[in-house]
Amino acid sequence: MSSTENTVDLFVIGGGINGCGIARDAAGRGLSVTLAEMNDLASATSSASTKLFHGGLRYLEYYEFRLVREALHERETLLRAMPHISWPLRFILPHQKGMRPRWLLRTGLFIYDYLGGRKILPATRRINLRTDPAGRALQPRFTHAFEYSDCWVQDSRLVVLNARDAAARGANILTQTKVISAKRQGDLWRIVTEHDGVETIHHARALVNAAGPWVRDVIDTALALPSSENIRLVRGSHIVTRRLFDDDRPFILQSPDNRVVFVIPYEQDFTLIGTTDQDHDGAPGAATCTDAEADYLCELASQYLAKPISRDDIVWRYSGVRPLYDDGASSATAATRDYVLSLDSDGPAVLHVFGGKITTYRRLAESALAKLAPHLPKHNAAWTARVAMPGGDFPHDGVPGLIADLQQKYPFLTPKWAQRLIRAYGTEAVQVLGGAKVLDDLGVNYGGTLTEAEVNWLCCHEYARTAEDILWRRTRLGLHFSPEMTAKLVADLEAKQ
Repeated sequence: MSSTENTVDLFVIGGGINGCGIARDAAGRGLSVTLAEMNDLASATSSASTKLFHGGLRYLEYYEFRLVREALHERETLLRAMPHISWPLRFILPHQKGMRPRWLLRTGLFIYDYLGGRKILPATRRINLRTDPAGRALQPRFTHAFEYSDCWVQDSRLVVLNARDAAARGANILTQTKVISAKRQGDLWRIVTEHDGVETIHHARALVNAAGPWVRDVIDTALALPSSENIRLVRGSHIVTRRLFDDDRPFILQSPDNRVVFVIPYEQDFTLIGTTDQDHDGAPGAATCTDAEADYLCELASQYLAKPISRDDIVWRYSGVRPLYDDGASSATAATRDYVLSLDSDGPAVLHVFGGKITTYRRLAESALAKLAPHLPKHNAAWTARVAMPGGDFPHDGVPGLIADLQQKYPFLTPKWAQRLIRAYGTEAVQVLGGAKVLDDLGVNYGGTLTEAEVNWLCCHEYARTAEDILWRRTRLGLHFSPEMTAKLVADLEAKQ
Protein backbone atom coordinates (compact mmCIF):
# COMPACT_ATOMS: atom_id res chain seq x y z
CA MET A 1 0.00 0.00 0.00
CA SER A 2 1.27 3.44 -0.94
CA SER A 3 0.25 6.82 0.44
CA THR A 4 -0.24 10.17 -1.21
CA GLU A 5 1.72 13.02 0.38
CA ASN A 6 -0.76 15.83 -0.14
CA THR A 7 -4.18 16.48 1.30
CA VAL A 8 -6.71 17.71 -1.25
CA ASP A 9 -9.64 19.97 -0.58
CA LEU A 10 -12.16 17.74 -2.34
CA PHE A 11 -12.24 14.06 -3.26
CA VAL A 12 -14.94 13.04 -5.77
CA ILE A 13 -16.19 9.46 -6.15
CA GLY A 14 -17.62 8.81 -9.61
CA GLY A 15 -16.57 9.74 -13.14
CA GLY A 16 -19.98 10.32 -14.67
CA ILE A 17 -21.31 13.72 -15.65
CA ASN A 18 -22.10 14.86 -12.11
CA GLY A 19 -18.75 13.82 -10.67
CA CYS A 20 -16.72 15.30 -13.54
CA GLY A 21 -18.86 18.46 -13.54
CA ILE A 22 -18.25 18.99 -9.82
CA ALA A 23 -14.52 18.29 -10.21
CA ARG A 24 -14.23 20.84 -13.03
CA ASP A 25 -16.17 23.50 -11.15
CA ALA A 26 -14.15 23.00 -7.96
CA ALA A 27 -10.77 22.97 -9.72
CA GLY A 28 -11.66 26.16 -11.57
CA ARG A 29 -12.37 27.87 -8.24
CA GLY A 30 -8.83 27.16 -7.07
CA LEU A 31 -9.57 24.08 -4.97
CA SER A 32 -7.37 21.00 -5.06
CA VAL A 33 -9.36 18.03 -6.36
CA THR A 34 -8.97 14.29 -6.88
CA LEU A 35 -11.60 12.25 -8.74
CA ALA A 36 -11.73 8.45 -8.76
CA GLU A 37 -13.77 6.41 -11.24
CA MET A 38 -13.81 2.64 -10.89
CA ASN A 39 -14.18 2.05 -14.63
CA ASP A 40 -13.89 4.35 -17.65
CA LEU A 41 -15.29 7.87 -17.63
CA ALA A 42 -18.99 7.89 -18.58
CA SER A 43 -19.02 4.11 -18.50
CA ALA A 44 -22.54 3.81 -17.07
CA THR A 45 -25.56 6.14 -17.05
CA SER A 46 -23.77 9.13 -18.59
CA SER A 47 -23.11 7.33 -21.88
CA ALA A 48 -26.54 5.71 -22.06
CA SER A 49 -28.81 8.75 -22.23
CA THR A 50 -31.07 9.95 -25.06
CA LYS A 51 -28.29 12.52 -25.70
CA LEU A 52 -30.39 15.64 -25.34
CA PHE A 53 -30.06 18.98 -23.63
CA HIS A 54 -33.76 19.55 -23.13
CA GLY A 55 -36.16 21.16 -20.74
CA GLY A 56 -38.26 18.04 -20.39
CA LEU A 57 -41.57 18.95 -21.99
CA ARG A 58 -43.47 16.14 -20.32
CA TYR A 59 -42.20 17.14 -16.86
CA LEU A 60 -44.63 20.08 -17.03
CA GLU A 61 -47.40 17.53 -16.57
CA TYR A 62 -45.87 16.61 -13.21
CA TYR A 63 -45.59 20.31 -12.18
CA GLU A 64 -41.78 20.21 -12.05
CA PHE A 65 -41.57 23.85 -13.06
CA ARG A 66 -38.32 24.59 -11.19
CA LEU A 67 -36.55 21.72 -12.94
CA VAL A 68 -37.94 22.62 -16.36
CA ARG A 69 -37.08 26.31 -15.97
CA GLU A 70 -33.52 25.51 -14.90
CA ALA A 71 -33.07 23.03 -17.75
CA LEU A 72 -34.47 25.43 -20.34
CA HIS A 73 -32.08 28.18 -19.25
CA GLU A 74 -29.18 25.75 -19.33
CA ARG A 75 -29.74 24.70 -22.96
CA GLU A 76 -28.33 27.90 -24.41
CA THR A 77 -25.64 28.30 -21.75
CA LEU A 78 -24.32 24.86 -22.64
CA LEU A 79 -24.79 25.40 -26.37
CA ARG A 80 -22.49 28.42 -26.24
CA ALA A 81 -19.87 26.55 -24.19
CA MET A 82 -19.67 23.46 -26.39
CA PRO A 83 -20.94 24.21 -29.92
CA HIS A 84 -18.95 21.26 -31.32
CA ILE A 85 -20.62 18.51 -29.28
CA SER A 86 -24.01 20.21 -28.87
CA TRP A 87 -26.30 21.75 -31.45
CA PRO A 88 -29.94 22.81 -31.87
CA LEU A 89 -32.61 20.38 -33.02
CA ARG A 90 -36.12 21.15 -34.24
CA PHE A 91 -38.43 18.45 -32.91
CA ILE A 92 -41.64 17.45 -34.68
CA LEU A 93 -44.51 16.60 -32.32
CA PRO A 94 -47.37 15.08 -34.38
CA HIS A 95 -50.86 15.56 -33.06
CA GLN A 96 -52.38 12.18 -32.28
CA LYS A 97 -56.16 12.04 -31.94
CA GLY A 98 -57.30 10.50 -28.68
CA MET A 99 -54.22 11.62 -26.75
CA ARG A 100 -53.23 15.04 -25.42
CA PRO A 101 -55.56 17.56 -27.11
CA ARG A 102 -54.09 20.13 -29.46
CA TRP A 103 -54.86 23.05 -27.10
CA LEU A 104 -52.95 21.33 -24.30
CA LEU A 105 -49.89 20.74 -26.50
CA ARG A 106 -50.01 24.34 -27.70
CA THR A 107 -50.23 25.63 -24.12
CA GLY A 108 -47.39 23.40 -22.92
CA LEU A 109 -45.15 24.50 -25.77
CA PHE A 110 -45.99 28.17 -25.14
CA ILE A 111 -44.84 27.75 -21.54
CA TYR A 112 -41.79 25.83 -22.80
CA ASP A 113 -40.86 28.70 -25.13
CA TYR A 114 -41.15 31.48 -22.56
CA LEU A 115 -40.12 29.82 -19.32
CA GLY A 116 -36.46 29.57 -20.22
CA GLY A 117 -35.33 32.93 -21.57
CA ARG A 118 -34.76 31.69 -25.12
CA LYS A 119 -32.36 33.82 -27.25
CA ILE A 120 -30.68 31.47 -29.76
CA LEU A 121 -33.26 28.75 -30.25
CA PRO A 122 -36.27 29.53 -32.48
CA ALA A 123 -39.81 29.46 -31.12
CA THR A 124 -42.47 26.81 -31.60
CA ARG A 125 -44.54 26.81 -34.78
CA ARG A 126 -47.40 24.78 -36.17
CA ILE A 127 -46.76 22.84 -39.35
CA ASN A 128 -48.95 21.14 -41.93
CA LEU A 129 -47.67 17.61 -42.43
CA ARG A 130 -49.37 17.42 -45.84
CA THR A 131 -46.96 20.05 -47.19
CA ASP A 132 -43.98 19.97 -44.81
CA PRO A 133 -41.19 17.48 -45.77
CA ALA A 134 -41.37 15.95 -42.28
CA GLY A 135 -44.73 14.50 -43.20
CA ARG A 136 -43.17 12.08 -45.69
CA ALA A 137 -41.72 10.01 -42.84
CA LEU A 138 -45.11 9.61 -41.16
CA GLN A 139 -48.32 7.81 -41.98
CA PRO A 140 -50.76 9.92 -44.03
CA ARG A 141 -53.27 10.04 -41.17
CA PHE A 142 -51.03 12.54 -39.37
CA THR A 143 -51.86 15.95 -40.76
CA HIS A 144 -50.78 18.50 -38.14
CA ALA A 145 -47.82 18.87 -35.83
CA PHE A 146 -45.86 21.31 -33.71
CA GLU A 147 -42.20 22.07 -34.30
CA TYR A 148 -40.17 23.17 -31.26
CA SER A 149 -36.55 23.53 -30.16
CA ASP A 150 -34.23 21.49 -27.96
CA CYS A 151 -30.56 20.50 -28.29
CA TRP A 152 -28.46 17.45 -29.01
CA VAL A 153 -25.38 16.60 -26.95
CA GLN A 154 -22.75 13.90 -27.32
CA ASP A 155 -23.14 12.68 -23.76
CA SER A 156 -19.99 10.66 -23.14
CA ARG A 157 -17.82 13.28 -24.84
CA LEU A 158 -19.36 15.87 -22.53
CA VAL A 159 -18.12 13.86 -19.55
CA VAL A 160 -14.63 13.48 -20.97
CA LEU A 161 -14.34 17.19 -21.77
CA ASN A 162 -15.35 18.08 -18.21
CA ALA A 163 -12.69 15.70 -16.90
CA ARG A 164 -10.07 17.11 -19.26
CA ASP A 165 -10.85 20.68 -18.28
CA ALA A 166 -10.77 19.75 -14.61
CA ALA A 167 -7.33 18.22 -15.12
CA ALA A 168 -6.12 21.30 -17.01
CA ARG A 169 -7.11 23.33 -13.94
CA GLY A 170 -5.15 21.10 -11.57
CA ALA A 171 -7.48 18.20 -10.74
CA ASN A 172 -6.13 14.65 -10.52
CA ILE A 173 -8.39 12.36 -12.59
CA LEU A 174 -8.00 8.65 -11.72
CA THR A 175 -9.77 6.14 -13.95
CA GLN A 176 -9.97 2.39 -13.35
CA THR A 177 -9.60 3.32 -9.68
CA LYS A 178 -12.10 2.02 -7.14
CA VAL A 179 -12.70 3.55 -3.73
CA ILE A 180 -12.38 0.68 -1.26
CA SER A 181 -13.12 2.67 1.89
CA ALA A 182 -13.48 6.22 3.12
CA LYS A 183 -13.40 6.95 6.86
CA ARG A 184 -13.36 10.11 8.93
CA GLN A 185 -10.03 10.61 10.64
CA GLY A 186 -9.92 13.81 12.70
CA ASP A 187 -10.60 16.76 10.40
CA LEU A 188 -9.96 14.74 7.24
CA TRP A 189 -11.28 11.88 5.19
CA ARG A 190 -8.94 8.91 4.83
CA ILE A 191 -9.72 7.32 1.47
CA VAL A 192 -8.32 4.03 0.20
CA THR A 193 -8.39 3.37 -3.55
CA GLU A 194 -7.36 0.36 -5.62
CA HIS A 195 -5.88 0.49 -9.12
CA ASP A 196 -4.36 -2.51 -10.90
CA GLY A 197 -4.08 -4.36 -7.59
CA VAL A 198 -2.29 -1.51 -5.79
CA GLU A 199 -3.97 0.29 -2.91
CA THR A 200 -3.33 3.97 -2.28
CA ILE A 201 -4.25 6.21 0.66
CA HIS A 202 -5.61 9.71 0.02
CA HIS A 203 -6.67 12.45 2.42
CA ALA A 204 -9.30 15.10 1.76
CA ARG A 205 -11.07 17.88 3.62
CA ALA A 206 -14.41 17.01 2.04
CA LEU A 207 -15.90 14.18 0.02
CA VAL A 208 -18.46 14.00 -2.80
CA ASN A 209 -20.33 10.76 -3.47
CA ALA A 210 -21.37 11.09 -7.11
CA ALA A 211 -21.40 7.37 -7.85
CA GLY A 212 -24.67 7.48 -9.80
CA PRO A 213 -26.53 4.16 -9.54
CA TRP A 214 -23.94 3.07 -6.97
CA VAL A 215 -24.48 6.08 -4.67
CA ARG A 216 -26.32 3.99 -2.11
CA ASP A 217 -23.72 1.20 -2.31
CA VAL A 218 -20.96 3.73 -1.55
CA ILE A 219 -22.88 4.96 1.50
CA ASP A 220 -23.46 1.44 2.79
CA THR A 221 -20.10 -0.19 2.00
CA ALA A 222 -17.21 2.19 1.32
CA LEU A 223 -18.39 4.84 3.80
CA ALA A 224 -20.42 2.62 6.16
CA LEU A 225 -22.62 5.59 7.14
CA PRO A 226 -26.25 5.65 8.26
CA SER A 227 -28.60 7.36 5.79
CA SER A 228 -32.35 7.44 5.31
CA GLU A 229 -32.20 8.52 1.63
CA ASN A 230 -32.84 5.96 -1.05
CA ILE A 231 -32.66 5.90 -4.81
CA ARG A 232 -35.02 4.45 -7.35
CA LEU A 233 -33.18 2.69 -10.14
CA VAL A 234 -35.03 3.26 -13.41
CA ARG A 235 -33.86 1.60 -16.62
CA GLY A 236 -33.97 3.60 -19.83
CA SER A 237 -33.44 1.54 -22.99
CA HIS A 238 -32.81 2.62 -26.58
CA ILE A 239 -32.57 0.96 -29.97
CA VAL A 240 -30.62 2.08 -33.05
CA THR A 241 -31.63 1.26 -36.64
CA ARG A 242 -30.33 2.23 -40.04
CA ARG A 243 -31.49 5.71 -40.96
CA LEU A 244 -35.28 5.65 -41.33
CA PHE A 245 -35.92 9.01 -43.03
CA ASP A 246 -34.05 11.79 -44.84
CA ASP A 247 -35.25 14.76 -42.77
CA ASP A 248 -32.75 16.00 -40.15
CA ARG A 249 -35.52 16.83 -37.68
CA PRO A 250 -36.32 14.27 -34.99
CA PHE A 251 -39.81 13.25 -33.87
CA ILE A 252 -41.28 13.08 -30.39
CA LEU A 253 -44.05 10.50 -30.25
CA GLN A 254 -46.83 10.14 -27.69
CA SER A 255 -47.72 6.70 -26.43
CA PRO A 256 -51.04 5.45 -25.09
CA ASP A 257 -49.40 4.85 -21.67
CA ASN A 258 -48.60 8.59 -21.39
CA ARG A 259 -44.90 8.22 -22.10
CA VAL A 260 -43.06 9.88 -24.95
CA VAL A 261 -40.45 8.34 -27.25
CA PHE A 262 -37.91 10.19 -29.37
CA VAL A 263 -36.96 9.16 -32.92
CA ILE A 264 -33.72 10.99 -33.75
CA PRO A 265 -31.30 10.97 -36.71
CA TYR A 266 -28.11 9.56 -35.21
CA GLU A 267 -24.42 9.49 -36.16
CA GLN A 268 -25.12 10.45 -39.79
CA ASP A 269 -26.28 6.99 -40.94
CA PHE A 270 -28.60 5.77 -38.17
CA THR A 271 -31.78 6.50 -36.20
CA LEU A 272 -31.97 6.45 -32.40
CA ILE A 273 -35.27 5.48 -30.74
CA GLY A 274 -35.93 5.76 -27.01
CA THR A 275 -36.42 5.76 -24.15
CA THR A 276 -38.28 3.42 -21.87
CA ASP A 277 -39.01 3.84 -18.16
CA GLN A 278 -38.79 0.58 -16.22
CA ASP A 279 -37.95 0.00 -12.58
CA HIS A 280 -34.62 -1.84 -12.46
CA ASP A 281 -34.14 -4.56 -9.86
CA GLY A 282 -30.75 -5.95 -10.85
CA ALA A 283 -27.19 -4.71 -10.50
CA PRO A 284 -26.71 -1.21 -11.95
CA GLY A 285 -23.99 -2.39 -14.31
CA ALA A 286 -26.12 -5.23 -15.69
CA ALA A 287 -28.77 -3.15 -17.44
CA THR A 288 -29.70 -4.36 -20.91
CA CYS A 289 -32.42 -3.46 -23.35
CA THR A 290 -34.80 -6.41 -23.11
CA ASP A 291 -36.64 -7.87 -26.07
CA ALA A 292 -39.88 -6.59 -24.53
CA GLU A 293 -38.50 -3.04 -24.40
CA ALA A 294 -37.17 -3.30 -27.96
CA ASP A 295 -40.56 -4.53 -29.14
CA TYR A 296 -42.30 -1.68 -27.30
CA LEU A 297 -40.10 0.92 -29.05
CA CYS A 298 -40.54 -0.74 -32.45
CA GLU A 299 -44.31 -0.95 -32.04
CA LEU A 300 -44.69 2.65 -30.93
CA ALA A 301 -42.51 3.95 -33.78
CA SER A 302 -44.47 1.82 -36.23
CA GLN A 303 -47.73 3.43 -35.10
CA TYR A 304 -46.40 6.72 -36.51
CA LEU A 305 -43.80 6.01 -39.21
CA ALA A 306 -44.77 5.36 -42.81
CA LYS A 307 -42.46 2.35 -42.85
CA PRO A 308 -42.98 0.00 -39.89
CA ILE A 309 -39.95 -1.42 -38.11
CA SER A 310 -39.34 -4.60 -36.18
CA ARG A 311 -36.65 -6.13 -34.02
CA ASP A 312 -34.91 -7.29 -37.22
CA ASP A 313 -34.15 -3.64 -38.09
CA ILE A 314 -32.15 -3.05 -34.91
CA VAL A 315 -28.38 -2.74 -35.36
CA TRP A 316 -27.58 -1.86 -31.74
CA ARG A 317 -29.38 -1.48 -28.47
CA TYR A 318 -28.27 -0.04 -25.16
CA SER A 319 -29.62 0.63 -21.71
CA GLY A 320 -28.68 2.77 -18.73
CA VAL A 321 -29.88 3.03 -15.16
CA ARG A 322 -31.05 6.41 -13.91
CA PRO A 323 -30.36 6.85 -10.18
CA LEU A 324 -33.51 8.84 -9.36
CA TYR A 325 -34.24 10.11 -5.88
CA ASP A 326 -36.94 7.91 -4.37
CA ASP A 327 -39.85 10.32 -3.87
CA GLY A 328 -42.44 7.57 -3.54
CA ALA A 329 -43.95 8.11 -7.01
CA SER A 330 -46.41 5.47 -8.15
CA SER A 331 -44.52 4.69 -11.36
CA ALA A 332 -41.06 5.04 -12.86
CA THR A 333 -42.43 7.53 -15.39
CA ALA A 334 -43.77 9.80 -12.65
CA ALA A 335 -40.63 9.70 -10.46
CA THR A 336 -38.88 13.05 -10.17
CA ARG A 337 -35.93 13.79 -12.48
CA ASP A 338 -34.76 16.59 -10.17
CA TYR A 339 -31.59 16.21 -8.18
CA VAL A 340 -31.23 16.05 -4.41
CA LEU A 341 -27.99 16.96 -2.62
CA SER A 342 -27.66 15.50 0.87
CA LEU A 343 -24.93 16.94 3.12
CA ASP A 344 -23.59 14.98 6.09
CA SER A 345 -21.43 17.34 8.16
CA ASP A 346 -21.07 15.21 11.28
CA GLY A 347 -17.29 15.56 11.04
CA PRO A 348 -15.52 16.19 7.72
CA ALA A 349 -18.29 16.84 5.21
CA VAL A 350 -19.59 14.38 2.65
CA LEU A 351 -22.13 15.32 -0.02
CA HIS A 352 -24.27 12.61 -1.59
CA VAL A 353 -25.67 13.29 -5.07
CA PHE A 354 -29.01 11.71 -5.91
CA GLY A 355 -30.62 11.93 -9.35
CA GLY A 356 -30.12 14.74 -11.81
CA LYS A 357 -30.41 15.28 -15.57
CA ILE A 358 -27.53 15.68 -17.96
CA THR A 359 -29.01 19.06 -18.95
CA THR A 360 -28.67 20.44 -15.43
CA TYR A 361 -25.30 18.93 -14.52
CA ARG A 362 -23.56 22.33 -14.46
CA ARG A 363 -26.16 23.86 -12.14
CA LEU A 364 -25.99 20.77 -9.96
CA ALA A 365 -22.21 21.29 -9.65
CA GLU A 366 -22.73 24.92 -8.62
CA SER A 367 -25.28 23.85 -6.02
CA ALA A 368 -22.91 21.17 -4.71
CA LEU A 369 -20.10 23.69 -4.24
CA ALA A 370 -22.50 26.09 -2.51
CA LYS A 371 -23.47 23.39 0.01
CA LEU A 372 -19.85 22.43 0.59
CA ALA A 373 -18.55 26.02 0.81
CA PRO A 374 -18.57 26.23 4.66
CA HIS A 375 -16.45 23.07 4.80
CA LEU A 376 -13.83 24.04 2.22
CA PRO A 377 -11.03 26.61 2.12
CA LYS A 378 -11.96 30.02 0.77
CA HIS A 379 -12.31 29.77 -3.00
CA ASN A 380 -13.37 31.69 -6.09
CA ALA A 381 -16.93 32.27 -7.23
CA ALA A 382 -18.97 30.32 -9.77
CA TRP A 383 -17.47 30.56 -13.26
CA THR A 384 -18.57 27.71 -15.56
CA ALA A 385 -21.49 29.56 -17.19
CA ARG A 386 -19.16 31.71 -19.27
CA VAL A 387 -16.19 29.46 -20.13
CA ALA A 388 -15.97 27.18 -23.17
CA MET A 389 -15.16 23.50 -23.04
CA PRO A 390 -11.95 22.25 -24.70
CA GLY A 391 -12.40 22.64 -28.45
CA GLY A 392 -15.52 24.79 -28.01
CA ASP A 393 -13.88 28.21 -28.35
CA PHE A 394 -15.87 29.34 -31.39
CA PRO A 395 -19.35 30.80 -32.07
CA HIS A 396 -22.38 28.58 -31.61
CA ASP A 397 -23.07 28.70 -35.36
CA GLY A 398 -19.44 28.28 -36.44
CA VAL A 399 -19.35 24.55 -37.23
CA PRO A 400 -19.77 24.84 -41.05
CA GLY A 401 -16.83 27.24 -41.23
CA LEU A 402 -14.64 24.94 -39.14
CA ILE A 403 -15.51 21.97 -41.36
CA ALA A 404 -14.60 23.93 -44.48
CA ASP A 405 -11.31 25.10 -42.94
CA LEU A 406 -10.43 21.55 -41.88
CA GLN A 407 -11.05 20.18 -45.37
CA GLN A 408 -8.93 22.92 -46.88
CA LYS A 409 -6.05 22.14 -44.51
CA TYR A 410 -6.43 18.36 -44.94
CA PRO A 411 -7.77 17.76 -48.50
CA PHE A 412 -7.80 13.97 -48.05
CA LEU A 413 -10.72 14.21 -45.58
CA THR A 414 -14.17 13.34 -46.91
CA PRO A 415 -17.02 15.72 -45.95
CA LYS A 416 -18.47 13.18 -43.48
CA TRP A 417 -15.05 12.57 -41.94
CA ALA A 418 -14.38 16.29 -41.50
CA GLN A 419 -17.83 16.76 -39.98
CA ARG A 420 -17.27 13.94 -37.50
CA LEU A 421 -13.93 15.34 -36.38
CA ILE A 422 -15.26 18.86 -35.87
CA ARG A 423 -18.31 17.54 -34.04
CA ALA A 424 -16.03 15.54 -31.75
CA TYR A 425 -13.04 17.85 -31.23
CA GLY A 426 -14.01 21.33 -32.44
CA THR A 427 -10.97 23.58 -32.77
CA GLU A 428 -8.78 20.76 -31.43
CA ALA A 429 -9.35 18.66 -34.57
CA VAL A 430 -6.15 20.10 -36.07
CA GLN A 431 -4.24 18.82 -33.04
CA VAL A 432 -5.66 15.35 -33.58
CA LEU A 433 -4.51 15.34 -37.22
CA GLY A 434 -1.24 17.16 -36.59
CA GLY A 435 1.03 17.87 -39.55
CA ALA A 436 -0.43 15.17 -41.82
CA LYS A 437 -0.22 15.96 -45.54
CA VAL A 438 -1.66 12.70 -46.85
CA LEU A 439 -3.78 9.95 -45.35
CA ASP A 440 -0.79 7.67 -44.73
CA ASP A 441 0.66 10.29 -42.38
CA LEU A 442 -2.09 9.40 -39.88
CA GLY A 443 -0.68 5.91 -39.37
CA VAL A 444 -2.78 2.75 -39.29
CA ASN A 445 -6.20 3.17 -40.90
CA TYR A 446 -8.61 1.05 -38.86
CA GLY A 447 -11.58 1.87 -41.09
CA GLY A 448 -14.69 3.89 -40.37
CA THR A 449 -12.49 7.08 -40.48
CA LEU A 450 -10.58 5.97 -37.36
CA THR A 451 -6.79 6.24 -37.67
CA GLU A 452 -3.80 5.62 -35.44
CA ALA A 453 -3.35 9.38 -34.98
CA GLU A 454 -6.82 9.73 -33.46
CA VAL A 455 -6.36 6.62 -31.31
CA ASN A 456 -3.11 8.05 -29.94
CA TRP A 457 -4.83 11.36 -29.19
CA LEU A 458 -7.64 9.61 -27.31
CA CYS A 459 -5.22 7.53 -25.26
CA CYS A 460 -2.87 10.44 -24.47
CA HIS A 461 -5.43 13.19 -23.87
CA GLU A 462 -8.82 11.64 -23.15
CA TYR A 463 -8.14 8.75 -20.74
CA ALA A 464 -9.02 6.01 -23.26
CA ARG A 465 -7.46 2.62 -22.56
CA THR A 466 -9.51 0.01 -24.41
CA ALA A 467 -11.18 -0.44 -27.78
CA GLU A 468 -14.56 -0.13 -26.06
CA ASP A 469 -13.53 3.24 -24.59
CA ILE A 470 -12.65 4.47 -28.09
CA LEU A 471 -15.40 2.90 -30.19
CA TRP A 472 -18.42 3.29 -27.89
CA ARG A 473 -17.74 6.30 -25.66
CA ARG A 474 -15.20 8.60 -27.32
CA THR A 475 -16.39 8.20 -30.95
CA ARG A 476 -19.43 5.85 -31.36
CA LEU A 477 -17.59 4.37 -34.33
CA GLY A 478 -18.45 0.93 -33.01
CA LEU A 479 -21.59 1.25 -35.14
CA HIS A 480 -19.36 1.12 -38.23
CA PHE A 481 -16.86 -1.51 -37.05
CA SER A 482 -16.86 -5.19 -37.93
CA PRO A 483 -15.54 -7.81 -35.47
CA GLU A 484 -12.36 -8.02 -37.55
CA MET A 485 -11.79 -4.25 -37.41
CA THR A 486 -12.38 -4.25 -33.66
CA ALA A 487 -9.96 -7.16 -33.15
CA LYS A 488 -7.21 -5.25 -34.98
CA LEU A 489 -7.71 -2.22 -32.71
CA VAL A 490 -7.76 -4.41 -29.59
CA ALA A 491 -4.50 -6.12 -30.59
CA ASP A 492 -2.73 -2.83 -31.30
CA LEU A 493 -3.83 -1.29 -28.01
CA GLU A 494 -2.69 -4.34 -26.06
CA ALA A 495 0.67 -4.21 -27.80
CA LYS A 496 1.17 -0.60 -26.69
CA GLN A 497 0.41 -1.28 -23.01
